[in-house]
Amino acid sequence: MSDAPFPAGTYRLQLNGTDEGDFGFAEAARLAPYLSDLGVSHVYLSPILRAAPGSTHGYDVIDHDHIAPELGGMDGFRAMADVFARHGLRVLVDLVPNHMAVPSPVALNRPLDSVVADGPRSEYASWFDVDWERGGGKIVLPGEGEPNYRRFFDISGLIALRQEDRDVFERTHRLVLDLVAEGLVHGLRIDHPDGLTDPRGYLEWLSDASGGAWTLVEKITTGEEQVPADWRCAGTTGYDALGMAGGLFVDPAGEGPLTEAYAAFTGGPADFGPVEDAARRDAASGSLRPEVERLLRSLTPEPERRAAWAPVLLELLVAVRVYRAYVVPGEEAPPQAAAVLAQAADRARAALPADRHDALAGLVRLALGLDAAPPEFVVRFQQTTAPLAAKGVEDTAFYRWNRLAALNEVGGDPERFGVEPDDFHAYCVRSAAERPATMTTLSTHDTKRQEDARARLAVLAELPGAWADAAARWQAWFGPGDSPLEPDLAYLFWQTLVAAWPLTGDRLTGFLTKAMREAKTRTNWIEPDAGYEEAVLRHAHRVLADDGLTADVGAFVAALDPHARAVTLGQKLVQLTMPGVPDVYQGCELVGRSLVDPDNRRRVDYDLRRTRLAALDGGAPPGDLDDEKLLVTSRALRLRREHPEWYGAEGGYTPVGATGPAAGHAVAFARGPAITVATRLPAGLAGSGGWRDTALVLPPGRRRDVLTGRVVESAELSALLAELPVALLVPAEEGA
Repeated sequence: MSDAPFPAGTYRLQLNGTDEGDFGFAEAARLAPYLSDLGVSHVYLSPILRAAPGSTHGYDVIDHDHIAPELGGMDGFRAMADVFARHGLRVLVDLVPNHMAVPSPVALNRPLDSVVADGPRSEYASWFDVDWERGGGKIVLPGEGEPNYRRFFDISGLIALRQEDRDVFERTHRLVLDLVAEGLVHGLRIDHPDGLTDPRGYLEWLSDASGGAWTLVEKITTGEEQVPADWRCAGTTGYDALGMAGGLFVDPAGEGPLTEAYAAFTGGPADFGPVEDAARRDAASGSLRPEVERLLRSLTPEPERRAAWAPVLLELLVAVRVYRAYVVPGEEAPPQAAAVLAQAADRARAALPADRHDALAGLVRLALGLDAAPPEFVVRFQQTTAPLAAKGVEDTAFYRWNRLAALNEVGGDPERFGVEPDDFHAYCVRSAAERPATMTTLSTHDTKRQEDARARLAVLAELPGAWADAAARWQAWFGPGDSPLEPDLAYLFWQTLVAAWPLTGDRLTGFLTKAMREAKTRTNWIEPDAGYEEAVLRHAHRVLADDGLTADVGAFVAALDPHARAVTLGQKLVQLTMPGVPDVYQGCELVGRSLVDPDNRRRVDYDLRRTRLAALDGGAPPGDLDDEKLLVTSRALRLRREHPEWYGAEGGYTPVGATGPAAGHAVAFARGPAITVATRLPAGLAGSGGWRDTALVLPPGRRRDVLTGRVVESAELSALLAELPVALLVPAEEGA
């Protein structure tokens, strides 16, 4: 990072210039007083460059030289930035280096239009990653034939850019870097760096050109994977933190009973692994087949040899459990990359006959850049495993295996059932030491369920018997065999009702349509089965129209909500105060139970939020969970802004233990002198008699809870958490 003040927190805004959305720079500027009062330091904007007509998200860029006129253009951006500055707010901008849109008409994308017209002779030919040989010297556009350019995942409407070319980098980044140099943009969020040929090299160029601006990467890590240490960035956009913070509130003891309940309801497998493998194979042989075939061609020009390599390569691709291994042609593979490929080889070996094992070993060596490996193969191997992870796992397998849908999240692992406090603390100690300015989050524009929908589902891990009974009762409500839904979709359907209740018919229709098509079992996006989809949606509306059934669902949710309240407030306070810079996704300072996009991009009622915050600031007690969450959010963000020395690079992280019969239900840690306290596994706590004489291990002293204003001397949790299931303690004299 540069010498700018340590960020207190960010607030993500989804800009939208369509008639339906109508949320541009002017609307964002009007939020400046509210966002400043909330306590954030940075406004985190979705992409601002000119995008394809009708874009609702901005990731389909068509022009790097102009800010989107639909959002207000350059004049509107400058005016907004000026308003933000007057309220002490800085700007974090979302950059899309990996791809551009293939718009209709193509002429809207001037560089691409030139390449379509002139092929390799175009002055822009070096911009795009095109297989000229396969296209006969031309670009094969969508609708014309399996595309001959690298895409964003399997989306033919997005064509990959060659950011490894210095001229391409400079021409596609010039405008945004000028805004950084001018002091109008203070941070950069990099979309999908795993698609780039050389993420490390790209980040080095970007850091040099931006003067070391605060930079975050949308990097999905899996398991113990970490961002490569030699990447010049502050860290990730927070999916790793999401899994850790949310996992604290999932009871590991619920894994066995919920697995049994899931298997009994669906008849499906008890393990995610086979489902993941099948979904990866489907993606590799289906929507991502052009990428796999191009990878084979980079390995050898001979069709017979490609045919021999094909099944071995497929199994190796399927077996890679991370987005990519970071191997640079001409350099020795780093230990983490070697470990990734070794683990993948072990899995692939088990799926291949013995006479293919030598070929597998040779292929692994080539992927590691050994044995005179073709540089193109080394790079494309990594650029193929990334979309396989995204499309095969997160956008397919996560909709096919729904033991506990709260775990099926971007960057998540459905088989990692809960996070123990010791593991969470170890993660935080490492983050504080290695990447203190990484981002933390609980909800984004890409999460499949917002944070408080997942909070309700987390409670099911503590009440597996009650949940299994309810799901079976609802499934049989209209009679055995009445539901047209596939068993796994039905299980997801009931979880979705619980997570997002109360849920309108149009929102449920949108979610179910996406869930069905993403699973790709009975229907899909390319060839939808209209009959099946209509039957599913009719049944869903029949459920919502049945007063008895909806009353039963509502009663079940009402029984969950006292426990879900503790999870909602606990995971939010933890996320806001753990190491890293917390992001609040638009609207989620109140309870957020939206589902996957476009549900999570609906307009936010900021008048309501202003009114509620003003009432809390005026001394009114919280009236409901929305108020309580807003209180937690605003007070934690303000404390961070007032004390960057506690929460910044020098603040450190110290776990705080507890003693007593309910010690396992407390999670606490110190950042400087400030102590975060949260209740975990609240249903189990209530069932075992509450806190009783459980206390934090703290030195004597008077402390003030910045959430309630109460001054306390006791370390007993029954006293500390008498009003809320969370507390944020500072020395009593601090800010009194």
